[in-house]
Amino acid sequence: MNKSITQEESMGCAIACVAFLLRKSYKETKKLFDNPRYSLRRGYYCNEIVKVLNKNGLKYTFSRINRKNKNYIIKFGTIVFIGRSKKYPLGHYLIKTKKGWMNSWINFPIISPAKSGFQKILPGKAKWITYQNNK
Repeated sequence: MNKSITQEESMGCAIACVAFLLRKSYKETKKLFDNPRYSLRRGYYCNEIVKVLNKNGLKYTFSRINRKNKNYIIKFGTIVFIGRSKKYPLGHYLIKTKKGWMNSWINFPIISPAKSGFQKILPGKAKWITYQNNK
C-alpha cells in the first residue's frame, strides 16, 4: 500500500497502523478490535494489536525494545510505540514502510484536519515493537 492512513480519533494511531498493514480502511479495521471505543480515550496496547493481526492471518508478536530485537525496527511492517514526549505526550504508534515511517497524525497537535504522511526518521524513542514472528 502506498497511501498513508490518517487516524480518525484521538487515540486511533494503532488502528491506522494495523489498517495500513492489512490494506483496509480505518473504519473497517476499527471493527476488528474487541473494544473499538478505546480509540477515543484509552488507546490500544501491543497485545491488542497482535490479536487483530494474528486473527487476520499474520504472525506477529511484541516486546519491549532490547538488544536482541532492535534490528526488527528497520523491517517493513514493524509497528513501533514511541514513548511519551513533548511532541507526543501520550506516546504514539508508527509503522515502518518502504517510504519510511507512516505517521497517522503527522501534523499533531493540529486537530482539524488531522493529516497522515511518511517521514524518514522515527520522531521519538522506541519503547515497544510489534513485529512479524517468522517462527
